[in-house]
Amino acid sequence: MSTMRAAETWEMTGTGLEPLWEADDHDALGSAFPDALRMSYGAELRFPVRPDRPTVVANFVTTIDGVVALATDGSSGGGEVSGFFEPDRFVMGLLRAAADVVIVGAGTVRAAPGHEWTARHVHPPSAAHFAEWRRRLGIPAPQPTTIVVTASGDLDLDHPGLSAPDVPVIVVTTSNGARRLRAARPLGNVRIEVAPDAREVPAGMLVEIARRCGDRLVLCEGGPHLLGGLLSAGLVDELFLTVAPQVAGRTPGAPRLGLVEGTAFSAATAPWAELRSIRRSCDHLFLRYRLRPRGESRAAEGNDG
Repeated sequence: MSTMRAAETWEMTGTGLEPLWEADDHDALGSAFPDALRMSYGAELRFPVRPDRPTVVANFVTTIDGVVALATDGSSGGGEVSGFFEPDRFVMGLLRAAADVVIVGAGTVRAAPGHEWTARHVHPPSAAHFAEWRRRLGIPAPQPTTIVVTASGDLDLDHPGLSAPDVPVIVVTTSNGARRLRAARPLGNVRIEVAPDAREVPAGMLVEIARRCGDRLVLCEGGPHLLGGLLSAGLVDELFLTVAPQVAGRTPGAPRLGLVEGTAFSAATAPWAELRSIRRSCDHLFLRYRLRPRGESRAAEGNDG
């Protein structure tokens, strides 16, 4: 798509993305794009297919310096980081439309008190096209299941994202968290799953629960502690990363959250990724990475700089 064509798409839909580079891909999951989505995204969107478990992709937006939440307590979300940029919201909707499950942490839920983790909510102008693509992909559920991870059970079950009757919700928590949540009398669309560990929810359990909801695509939308746990377990296959053109900075008194928190990798264990595509809309960059198998580094190709 030329720069002029991208500009025309922006005028028509408000979501035009200009493809700058795309790796050759022949993955099976995806395609069947409605024309309106292809025009806005600039290509078909396909995902790698795993034979052993659902494919797990993560979607985040960061500032140039890697900040994912401007409030120091993590109470703000990606909207403030992206400037509520409509093309970023379109990509969020696109990924949700293809997903069987969207996984979020309790902090992400609390940071978005009016949000619902569906494609229709994040980009209403494209809702009909998202729904059509979902039908073409053969996904039986109209909305993805929302899986919320909370060790403490500190959730408002009246939250719009947890109480919409047509959105299945699974809260994965500890035994103490489950007692707290059951006392709050969850609605009929909410199911509680208890982790065997009394203190935390293992990443592998999340993917297993997600597999029961649909065996194809799981979308992780944060927060950074949840992403860190999934990366540490080697369970993230791709990362969609929007880079917003602002610099947030940090000070000892303002330790803003980065893309990954609660997990630190060594040089020997740090995950490496392959760049799969680059898109642009105005001054925002949209990057797509494919995570290498655990233990496979950039140096494995003999490309160590």
